[in-house]
Amino acid sequence: MRTNQKKVEVKVYSTPGCIFCKRVKDFLREKNVEFEDINVAGNEEVKEIIFDKTGQLSVPVTQVGNEFVVGDDLKKIQELLNKYKL
Repeated sequence: MRTNQKKVEVKVYSTPGCIFCKRVKDFLREKNVEFEDINVAGNEEVKEIIFDKTGQLSVPVTQVGNEFVVGDDLKKIQELLNKYKL
């Protein structure tokens, strides 16, 4: 990786016990993509951020760079991973 290249962050906003959240996280792990898992249960501040960015309150929400995918749409997530070369 070039030192002047900014690292694209991947975040998964999820809740414990959410099978769709697990599916997204397992998909990212299989692709060896590092991500931050953010538990939104009971976290009103994070819920507001998700709603402001997506207009929705459902999980999972996957953030790649400044782009968001609501739900477990692995195809869209893969498209973003490809776009950012992750």
